[in-house]
Amino acid sequence: MLSVRHPPTAQQKIGVPKPSGRRRRAPSRLIELDAWIDSSLWRFGHSFSAAWETITIVSRKFRARGFKRFLVEISGEAFTLGVVGLIAMLVLAQPAMRLTEYGLPLQTDYSVLFLDRHGNEIGRRGVLRSDAIPIEEMPDPFVKAVLATEDRRFFDHWGIDFFGLARALTENAKAGSVVQGGSTLTQQLAKNIFLSNERTIDRKINEAFLSLWLESNLSKRDILGMYLDRAYMGGGTFGAAGAAEFYFAKNIREVSLAEAAMLAGLFKAPAKYAPHINLPAARARANDVLSNMVQAGFMTEGQVVAARRLPATAVDRSTIASPDYFLDFAFAEVQRLAATIPHRTFVARTSFDAGLQQLADESVEYHLRQFGKAYDVEEAAMVVLDDAGGVRAMVGGRDYGLSQFNRATKALRQPGSSFKGYIYAAAMENGYKPEDVVSDAPISVGGWSPQNYGRSFAGRVSLTMALAKSFNTVPVRLSQKIGMKKVTEIAKAMGVESPLRGDKTMALGTSEVTVLDQATGYAVFPAGGMDSHRHAVVQLSDTSGEVLWDFSRDMPGRHRVLSEQAAKSMNEMLVQIPVNGTARRAALSMTRAAGKTGTTQGYRDAWFVGYTGNFTAAVWYGNDSFRPTKNLTGGSLPAQTWQRFMEAAHQGIELRPIPDLDDPLPPPSEETVAVAEGEDAAPRPVRPLSLTAASQKVLVDLGTLFETAPALGPEKVAANGAEGELSAARR
Repeated sequence: MLSVRHPPTAQQKIGVPKPSGRRRRAPSRLIELDAWIDSSLWRFGHSFSAAWETITIVSRKFRARGFKRFLVEISGEAFTLGVVGLIAMLVLAQPAMRLTEYGLPLQTDYSVLFLDRHGNEIGRRGVLRSDAIPIEEMPDPFVKAVLATEDRRFFDHWGIDFFGLARALTENAKAGSVVQGGSTLTQQLAKNIFLSNERTIDRKINEAFLSLWLESNLSKRDILGMYLDRAYMGGGTFGAAGAAEFYFAKNIREVSLAEAAMLAGLFKAPAKYAPHINLPAARARANDVLSNMVQAGFMTEGQVVAARRLPATAVDRSTIASPDYFLDFAFAEVQRLAATIPHRTFVARTSFDAGLQQLADESVEYHLRQFGKAYDVEEAAMVVLDDAGGVRAMVGGRDYGLSQFNRATKALRQPGSSFKGYIYAAAMENGYKPEDVVSDAPISVGGWSPQNYGRSFAGRVSLTMALAKSFNTVPVRLSQKIGMKKVTEIAKAMGVESPLRGDKTMALGTSEVTVLDQATGYAVFPAGGMDSHRHAVVQLSDTSGEVLWDFSRDMPGRHRVLSEQAAKSMNEMLVQIPVNGTARRAALSMTRAAGKTGTTQGYRDAWFVGYTGNFTAAVWYGNDSFRPTKNLTGGSLPAQTWQRFMEAAHQGIELRPIPDLDDPLPPPSEETVAVAEGEDAAPRPVRPLSLTAASQKVLVDLGTLFETAPALGPEKVAANGAEGELSAARR
């Protein structure tokens, strides 16, 4: 076939290559997306411009001019500021909201009125308030006096009185000082319930929000009643009812107009106007309250003139001797007992004996005054327990006014040889007997070599003699054989609550204890080995007299701590110490005495812990700074103080013997006679008059008869009345 040659194309003429035969690539989709975005933005901008032009044209019809524009601008600014203020208020209200998250707080503070063992008032502790009294039962003059003085517009405002605030600011500006307060009664209640008395802006802000919350959730009567029940009114009292009882010994329902005015005047400054402290100031304040009542229109001048002429007089509280150290201890016990009782106001009958407390105070003060400088000792403490474990007296220091630190319950001091009672008790519990013979000879335990007081050794001696002479090597030997773990367990079981180290030196009393610990522990011996059952509170009741807790009913019974044989052995040994041991100055003239002295290294602490069948007492002397004394030993001032107290304490009471001791009372030693009858001997104190055991028994029997006697029926009452009238006619 013949080939035909075609003429060259235009592309071939200009040199463009021929297609390679592959497919051409399609355009990217991103170009389409980009085009769509561009067109959309253009259309949106065009539409927005058109809409904005339309809005502008329409808004011109509503544009305010002149005065109207001024009002619109002000309204707009107010709205803006209002929104900002609302946000700020919500932020500032957060603390108040958290405080009210769970509603009103409970009254967690305790209020306790304390009575001694005979029912006499001895003092108060805690937040002193009586049970809430309904506002309807409050005397009308008192309520009016409070409103006239504290918040005249109480029923007209909503927690914050802006008119009253403006009036107070005006009066203060005129006087040049603060003469009126702007806080409402609701604000004061909010502060009393939720806040403190600090003067800060935060507190005032929270107070305002809390006032609004109270007004929203409580009625006016509830707010007023709660305020009158919770406000502090001086003298340690809270609430009008408690103040009326404290200042006037009256029920709040029975106060006169003059007394009501004096009570109402306390809300402003209770410490300044308390009538038992500054009666003239209290009366002047009461006169101002009466004037407020007249100015408020609650009463006329004629109605208050009698109260002005015959102002109220408060009860004299200065004659009530307050055993403050004991009350502090008893208050802590009440708080522990009341943890499961849904009450906060109590009347606590205690084991306290005012006569024994007076003797304890006198005995301690006498020896400090007479011999304190000679021995270079400044402080002392003492605890007295009865045979039932009740705390009868407590001396926590020389002067409560100078130092409220209770050295009887809180001061940890080394007991010295007085701790040996627990060593020997553990030995008796582990089979030792008083007549067993041990060696008083040098001993070394891990490089520690204890020495006796006189740096000499007695050789083989009985346990009774070793304890009476307070040899140091013997208890160390006993503790090593028994084991310090058992000694610690015995001491804890006997009532020592202070932490014990349990090391080898504890046998000589190097582990610190309190005076209360020692009295509690040694009280096991006269109890025949039973636990001492230490307590200060006998009964708790509310203000209406309902018994909430009773020691004999709610306290677990006594349990055995030492075996009968071990307790008997300890009593047999300890009674020898006042006879021929280190505590001859503690011997008593009327009954058996037992106990143990204690003197620490460097003479920093001196102890005597002793007991009779009636009482157990622990006495400590030393210095708060741990400064050494001048050779003060437990057989001197502590034993003398104990003996002086016990001689008077056993006057006029039934003497109980120490258990398991049948031998007669030995005659006093020559040293005891010399001390008692010496030229420098002071007259022995006399126990303050009190009911004897026989008198108490008669009264108890009479009370039992009245309680168990059958009730008289109506017929019997009528018959008795007729017989009485007939007998009167015959006379």
